[in-house]
Amino acid sequence: MIRTAMPRIRVSLVRPALGAAAGLAILTGAALVAGPALAAQAQQKAAKAPKLSLSKPFQAAAAPLSKSIEDAKKRADVVAATNSANAAQSAAQTATGAARTQARASLDAAVAALGNTLSAEKAQLDAAFAIASTPDDRYMAGSLAVNLGGIAKDTKVQRRGIEAMIGSGKVAAADLPRLQYHLGMFAFDQKDFATARTALTAAVAAGFHDNDADALLAEAYISDNQVPQGLIVLKQAIDYRNTTPTKAPAGWYRRGLGAAYKAKQVDTAAEFAMGLVGAYPTPDNWAGAITVVREIGKYPAQETLDLMRLMDRTKSYAEERDYIEYIQAADARRLPGEVIRVLDAGKASGKLRTNDPFVTEARTVASGRLAADRASLPGLEREARAASASSVTVTGAGDAFLSYGDAPKAEALYTIAMAKAGADMPKLLTRLGIAQLDQGNYAGARASFTKVQGPRRNIAQLWSLYAAQKASGTAAS
Repeated sequence: MIRTAMPRIRVSLVRPALGAAAGLAILTGAALVAGPALAAQAQQKAAKAPKLSLSKPFQAAAAPLSKSIEDAKKRADVVAATNSANAAQSAAQTATGAARTQARASLDAAVAALGNTLSAEKAQLDAAFAIASTPDDRYMAGSLAVNLGGIAKDTKVQRRGIEAMIGSGKVAAADLPRLQYHLGMFAFDQKDFATARTALTAAVAAGFHDNDADALLAEAYISDNQVPQGLIVLKQAIDYRNTTPTKAPAGWYRRGLGAAYKAKQVDTAAEFAMGLVGAYPTPDNWAGAITVVREIGKYPAQETLDLMRLMDRTKSYAEERDYIEYIQAADARRLPGEVIRVLDAGKASGKLRTNDPFVTEARTVASGRLAADRASLPGLEREARAASASSVTVTGAGDAFLSYGDAPKAEALYTIAMAKAGADMPKLLTRLGIAQLDQGNYAGARASFTKVQGPRRNIAQLWSLYAAQKASGTAAS
């Protein structure tokens, strides 16, 4: 009886925080040639802002617009609409499941209502942009747009402002990366991934790593179906973060793991899987890593068996299907003792249903063969140690002893098998490493796993990582 099901992949998207404008530093401290009130406000905002010489037509529009923006902050209708939008934003941030969709719709409606209270100011802003004729004018128009967009919670207006400021050429070199980051963030929220990539690439290249800029850049590739490049950037983001006191979040590894899985990139998925369980060796993370590697690898039974043995050692069974696949790979006719042990573990965990026909059949077959199989072990060992024994015979004996937990004899037999003609070295090295690990010889196990090449390589790398964690006392338990 064959059981198949789609895997459950635990991933989390890298997304900017809701209300993305919250962290934007407004660089609007321009000094108008005319309009002392506006100049005084600007000087209070940012010492780094450039000194501007604005055209007279633009001054005539900018001064009243600036006053309107400041006055709007105190208007009763704007304050009430802002409070409603803030409440809707808080609800959207905490909502889950089906409620999240409704909460986001409510937030969109509240933000739209807030924007309606500022329609006059937006019209003034449009007029100011229309007559901005110099780089200084465009910088000031942009800074006013960023201010108004912040009040309105309108990222499109803010983006327009940032683009104008950057395009003016007046932004100080030290401030440019932060503005590029915010441009990239707003563009990402608007699903303009090409603009997001251009802006975020410039920000990161200039050394801006705040607010997960590196991971957002990776997401701008992945979300635009440019997965291979996105995974390269995500790995770079993880590597950079791990050089800082705060290591890369587990969600970054899961995102890479999930994206690589969907793209059927076996080696890349394994790399993210190992990164995840290397940094966060929890049973849940081991379950996700092992599941993705086995799904992408499409391994035959013998390879699957050794991967499921790792799930058993890490105690990372996530669902019924994991026990079922282990039992199928072990085969009640070949390794009845191991099958009985897995059946018992699945029953104890509550994940295997004892009245399931598959479970009942597997237990009946394994129980019927168990006594004779155990009794055959001494004879198997004698045959395997004969000088004329083939590699297949010796390997089979080693497999039998490993399945019953006799790691020392399994190790000895696998070592003999490797010296025989026609030895299946990747399988033997994998199982030799397992036998060594089960005896606490973690260095020896890692040495064996490191030698494994071919389709089993990713399986052996996961085992090697587990051996390292056992040696350091950080293994999942």
